[in-house]
Amino acid sequence: MAELDYRSCFGAGEDVEVQKRMLTVPKIETLDDLIRELRSAFSTDHVNVERVQDLMAAYKSNPREWLKYAQFDRHRYTRNLVDQGNGKYNLMLLAWAEGQGSSIHDHADSHCFMKVLDGKLCEIRFAWPSESSEEEEQEMNIIKETHLVTNDVTYMNDSLGLHRMENPSHTQTAVSLHLYCPPFESVLLFDQRTGHKTRGKVTFWSKYGVRTPFGAISAKLDAEDYENN
Repeated sequence: MAELDYRSCFGAGEDVEVQKRMLTVPKIETLDDLIRELRSAFSTDHVNVERVQDLMAAYKSNPREWLKYAQFDRHRYTRNLVDQGNGKYNLMLLAWAEGQGSSIHDHADSHCFMKVLDGKLCEIRFAWPSESSEEEEQEMNIIKETHLVTNDVTYMNDSLGLHRMENPSHTQTAVSLHLYCPPFESVLLFDQRTGHKTRGKVTFWSKYGVRTPFGAISAKLDAEDYENN
């Protein structure tokens, strides 16, 4: 347990409390172990945010276990479904080719947990635009920028603002594991320069390691597609 790094999701002053909580976390050696424990954590309607964070932090990334889900595309990053979590959440792997990133988006009032499995990712958080930005153009304000590396875990929801994820490297790919509870089918996408929003659909590039039909049709996004994380 001592080798895990929780700095990305907990403040330095919370280290002792985190260590105490981790004593109650079951041993998670494989991705299958993590999937099983996540299903157990969501067996009730109550979402224990700290518990889910701790479970994801306890898993040490092993590429041999998730490589079959890491399907890359040179035009866009991909969303690959790993588990539907008793219908209460979606667990998915996102594959980011060099320099790829998402649009600025919300999370449809859902919980968002993320763990970096390989490479580096940059999370840029934004304040929600004012209602007046619907009529007037107003550049969105950046409130936080976080650089994440392999095995870092972070959490996001709409009360914390909006965000964009991106792979800052132009020479290395990145892979991340995401859990959304409850699942959602669409999100709001925001233009950083104006604050204007549109609605985008959530789609999967593959499910359980198998390419989805619509993913094979076109790698390009239309105006309603959602580049989400």
